[in-house]
Amino acid sequence: MKKLFYLLIVILMLPACRQATADGDRTDIDTTATGFFWSQKNKKNNDKKTSGEGKEYASTGDASLLDIKIPQGITNEKVRYKAFTVYFNKHWRIPNCVAYELTNTQVAMANSRDAEQRSDYNFNRDTRVNGCPDWWEYKNTGYTRGHMVPAMDMRWDKQAMKECFYMTNMCPQEGDLNDGEWRHAEEAVHSWLGKGKCDRLVIFTGPIVSKSPKKTGKNHDIAVPDAFFKVVYAPTQNRAIAFIMDNKKANKSWTNYATTVDEVERRTGIDFLSALPDDVEQTIESKQKISDWPRYYPSR
Repeated sequence: MKKLFYLLIVILMLPACRQATADGDRTDIDTTATGFFWSQKNKKNNDKKTSGEGKEYASTGDASLLDIKIPQGITNEKVRYKAFTVYFNKHWRIPNCVAYELTNTQVAMANSRDAEQRSDYNFNRDTRVNGCPDWWEYKNTGYTRGHMVPAMDMRWDKQAMKECFYMTNMCPQEGDLNDGEWRHAEEAVHSWLGKGKCDRLVIFTGPIVSKSPKKTGKNHDIAVPDAFFKVVYAPTQNRAIAFIMDNKKANKSWTNYATTVDEVERRTGIDFLSALPDDVEQTIESKQKISDWPRYYPSR
């Protein structure tokens, strides 16, 4: 009887499996060891996963805020890691966007003495993702392996840190930008947690790629972005800001690259914060005021 019961379950699941395969490029991969997914039924503080290190990761709010809408016609594969989601483009061999939540608790852990150290981690190919390059394909290209999810934001957990070094999280980035104003913007966002009653941020980062992008890599098949964007939303304050920097050495302070979410959407076609009510989304995305956010002064 048990065999017949399980056979019946398999037969009933076949249509859903066929539909998933028919979706082609728009697949959804869960790469975590225990099958961690954002919960849509229990969005408020009930979505939890315990890592091998005994640390618990939980969404502090509406996890659907991390969902974005990629334009039709752009190859996209949604890859869920422990602490962030990559929307990967196997044709460009770089992400369309990465999305994650960052809390003041995670930042406090990341800044602690026993946090994970960047020097202990190496770049690696994620063999489960089609089109993911290997680390050595960026060698001698003149570009750095630019993290879209910064390592500084993932130092609170061993698995999160390891996964942010997968090449699915990298783009070819000009070295002076990577270690200059782009890094300053990353540090600023990291520092905002815990300041001005900011306890949680929803962050989107990615490339702006032209229709016929320059290519790099051993086989000249890795798209080189024209620019990079970062979208930051603070749910508690109900405000957002964005940054766009060309993929070259920045000649101004990071604050001068602040812009609206609307401008990033115009340049990329990606729809952010679509989980919000339309009127709220439109108001938030049309405004930007860097003075509304805590000040940050880079140390170098």
